[in-house]
Formats: sequence, C-alpha cells, structure tokens
Amino acid sequence: MVKHIVLYNLKPTVQKEDAVRIVASVLEPLVGKIPGLLHLEVRGDFDGMVYALYSEFENREALENYKVNPLHLEAKSHFSHFLEMRIAADYEV
Repeated sequence: MVKHIVLYNLKPTVQKEDAVRIVASVLEPLVGKIPGLLHLEVRGDFDGMVYALYSEFENREALENYKVNPLHLEAKSHFSHFLEMRIAADYEV
C-alpha cells in the first residue's frame, strides 16, 4: 500500500472554507471510481496549512495511474486555480 499526503495553501484571495468544501466534494467521490484508490479524505486547517489531503493506494502503480486519470484531472480543474503552494509525500507500508 502507498499512502499519499498533500498539504496545500491557497492564494490569499480565496475563501478558505469554500475552497476546502469544493476540493473535498470533487476528490472524495473518486474512491471506487479510480482503480487502486482505496481511501481519500480532505480536511481543513491542518497544522498551519489551509488543508490536507490523505489518500491510500493499492501500490505505487495505482498512485501513478491516479495522477493521470481523466477523472482526477477533471476534479483538479475545479480547484487548481485556488492553490498557492503544495507539498506532497508518498510512502509505502
């Protein structure tokens, strides 16, 4: 299993609560639709960052396929313009 954690900050002009709600509403439903994506959750106000994404994948190949999956790319189009900074970490367990 691969765990994928991403911390985000938003552009100063973006309303934080609305952005977190939008991100969660388009990413969380991808579980069960993208092969190998086992779990995904979005939470706001994470240790100094505006929000955090935590997800689990069957393996590294599933994570790589998720990154280019059309459903994921479509979901990102709803919020990528909000982002100022992104920090990601992946690790296998």
